[in-house]
Amino acid sequence: MSIIHRLPAVIVTEHQLPDELVKELNDYLDKYKEDENKKSLSHTLVGQIHHGEQLLMDHKEPALENYYKYITEKGVEYLSSFSQATGIKHVGRMIDIDELWSVHSFEGDYNPIHDHGTKTLMGISTTCWTKVPEQIGKRGELGESDSEYNLYNSSGDCDGFLAFNYGRNEIMNAERLRPPQSISIKPKIGRQLLFPSWLQHMVYPFFGEGERRTVAANLNCWPAD
Repeated sequence: MSIIHRLPAVIVTEHQLPDELVKELNDYLDKYKEDENKKSLSHTLVGQIHHGEQLLMDHKEPALENYYKYITEKGVEYLSSFSQATGIKHVGRMIDIDELWSVHSFEGDYNPIHDHGTKTLMGISTTCWTKVPEQIGKRGELGESDSEYNLYNSSGDCDGFLAFNYGRNEIMNAERLRPPQSISIKPKIGRQLLFPSWLQHMVYPFFGEGERRTVAANLNCWPAD
């Protein structure tokens, strides 16, 4: 029997945000979008958001207390998952939010490829979706059973998807026995992802009615001392 040694290039963890937290975030953002004192981050966040907006969220607001606790706990879990996958231990790290924001995207809006920065060298970024137009990912995503997902014939199957890129992607990779080094992920309500802040990613535009609403954050990983 052969032993397979998997050599990870990047660790991404996924969780399902509880329904009550999705509702809390949407209730907060529905009100915040109408607030004349809302703060735009369009000048600091990479994005071509022509019809929507990107807004700074105050993570110390009482209305966001539950999400603050949830996402920092998931940050601690991420470090544990990284250690399990790689054997590298990170002892004595304190996880805190560096910045929290929302992206309200509509038809034609998109985010070009980019990465994130944090105040600490070790940084974790997060994203989740609290609203998703029904036409996005209607035929599923790559890897789902019985999925008709494909990228040919103007299928639209990746419209509105989040794409991670973490290496060279060439048409002959499979023949050269080179594992895929990119992945496209379908937005789902409550789908929460955590990944290292250096990981390059982008969001494809979508077409049709509806709002694609994202809540994202960068987490600092401070040494305990």
